[in-house]
Amino acid sequence: MEYRKLTTEEIEQLKRQNCASSEWESIEVSPRIEIKYIRQVRFSGSIRLGYFEKSFELPGGVHKHTGLFNVVLHNVDIGNNCCIENVKNYIANYQIEENVFIENVDTILTEGETSFGNGVEVIVLNEMGGNEVIIHDKLSAQEAYMEACYRDRPLMVKRLKSLGFQYAKEMASTFGKIEKYAKIINAGYIKNVKVGAYCEIEGIDRLQNGTIVSNEEAPVYIGCGVTIDDFIIQQGTKIIDNVSLSACYVGEACVLAHGYSATNSLFFCNCHEENGEACSAFAGPFTVTHHKSSLLIAGLFSFMNAGSGSNQSNHLYKLGPIHHGILERGSKTTSDSYILWPARVGAFSLIMGRHTSHLDTENMPFSYLVETDGKSCLIPAINLKSVGTIRDSRKWPKRDKRVGNKHLDCVNFNLLSPYTIGKMVKAVKILKDIVENGKNDTTPYKNTFISMHSALRGIKLYTIAIRKFIGNSLTSHLERTDCSSAQSILEHLPSRRSQGEGDWVDISGLIAPKKEIALLIGKIEQGIIQTTEELNAVFYDLHSNYYRYEWTWAYSLMLEFYHLDAKKITIQDLIWIIKDWKEAVVELDEMLFKDAEKDVKLSMISSYGFEGETDTTFEEEFNKNLFVQDVHSHIASKTALAEYWEKVLMGVK
Repeated sequence: MEYRKLTTEEIEQLKRQNCASSEWESIEVSPRIEIKYIRQVRFSGSIRLGYFEKSFELPGGVHKHTGLFNVVLHNVDIGNNCCIENVKNYIANYQIEENVFIENVDTILTEGETSFGNGVEVIVLNEMGGNEVIIHDKLSAQEAYMEACYRDRPLMVKRLKSLGFQYAKEMASTFGKIEKYAKIINAGYIKNVKVGAYCEIEGIDRLQNGTIVSNEEAPVYIGCGVTIDDFIIQQGTKIIDNVSLSACYVGEACVLAHGYSATNSLFFCNCHEENGEACSAFAGPFTVTHHKSSLLIAGLFSFMNAGSGSNQSNHLYKLGPIHHGILERGSKTTSDSYILWPARVGAFSLIMGRHTSHLDTENMPFSYLVETDGKSCLIPAINLKSVGTIRDSRKWPKRDKRVGNKHLDCVNFNLLSPYTIGKMVKAVKILKDIVENGKNDTTPYKNTFISMHSALRGIKLYTIAIRKFIGNSLTSHLERTDCSSAQSILEHLPSRRSQGEGDWVDISGLIAPKKEIALLIGKIEQGIIQTTEELNAVFYDLHSNYYRYEWTWAYSLMLEFYHLDAKKITIQDLIWIIKDWKEAVVELDEMLFKDAEKDVKLSMISSYGFEGETDTTFEEEFNKNLFVQDVHSHIASKTALAEYWEKVLMGVK
């Protein structure tokens, strides 16, 4: 873009328009500039001005022509067609791109060299330190997890932190930036903040030391009363209504509202936090809390829903707040639930009551943890037949508000995966041991108690889920296979890759083979991975190859579970497995029907006029429920798929 100096006539006109500068020669302007749109402006330092040829249309039909009105500018570069007016103090050391609207703000400045929130250490999990994550505007949930949760690999953690610090160094500048089409209206104090394109900031109290990643497809909105220090905010996020954050990272498509407050916390994609508070929380994808009395403290969460009054403690009043805990993916807490850290709760579990025994149910996913007479009672696998669990799993993909195809966080929505099924396989062995060797009605297990009845039912439910997973994986594999002959099917049945063997892990949304993560750790430690982009590329690759790696693991499980010899497996074996899969799917879905029936019966008690009559029968109400219809469709589609593959396999030679 071309610039020129002000002419003598233009300087005189600016003076008549109540403008002032001690260094008129330091001002450069676009050749197309119209000086009449600059009024009551004080200039100092180096100034560059674009032209003012358009108007902004505001709510209510008001039009405001672009220009500079009633503002103090120091070392500012302003693009074309900006409107900046009524800045109470000043704007200093900023590049403002084209079509930016700034009105009624206190101060916008950059002071000294800053990295705009990049390089801030967020003290997650252990409030006393040791699990810090270096935030930056390329941070993924997976990178943060590895940085926070692998203290046993100090060299890798050190390398990851150095990547974050190096990136922060590259981002360092003495000039802030407000990118194109951003709006800042009725705002307070803004210092050392990089504002992304199309971002809208309205009525905030203070923003200090941060980066807002925003664009036309996924703009960020930050609203009234918000105060944020030392932060990174990703695209598509909305923060409103007196939220207060300090040393926080907020990922893509998050919502924080209604007075929520957080310190030293990470919130990754699609988190929704209202009313409550967080401290040293690692909130992985889809962590949700809506209640004023709920606290997330020193915990690792993902796909989590916190009930009202949910609390945790990281402090035993001895050595300080040194403890932390883990609620694995999909966990829920009921109203007034409480957990004393350290503790670990298995995936997709429901927590009711108060639990102070430092329990560990990692290998008992889909369970209920219930306080009974002051003790933690574990009901294994019962959540597998809960309509709420299935409803959650189906709503998460629909509630993914991220735009585009390339996201920072890798998110796997599967309920049944090598990660959860691997836990179930272990759980069945544990429960069988309890049944065979238990001497009382209840048996202690890792600071919980399991009844004999619960153990027997848990074995049954876990086994159904394992059968369902094997069938899911087998039919998915067959869809990718040449099924023109029995020989082709059987030749392609064994996986031709080793990736997927052994245990799997959940890296805050990414489900991957543990061996592949170990290889990645080695590459980081050896310095082979040298940038955040290279690191994220590995995560993307693992995520995109999930189903191929899953089959490697599922094939081995299939042989073990059905007692098959890999060298002697036949088409008839596959037909039998698919029939068994169909039975498992129908059996589990029928359990979901029964659970849904209970909920609909309860809702009918008060769904209508309290004193009136209704012609709606239970059956009508039940059958029109969308989830019930969905389960009907699921049974029909899976039955049809099973019959299709039975027919295909019976027809091959």
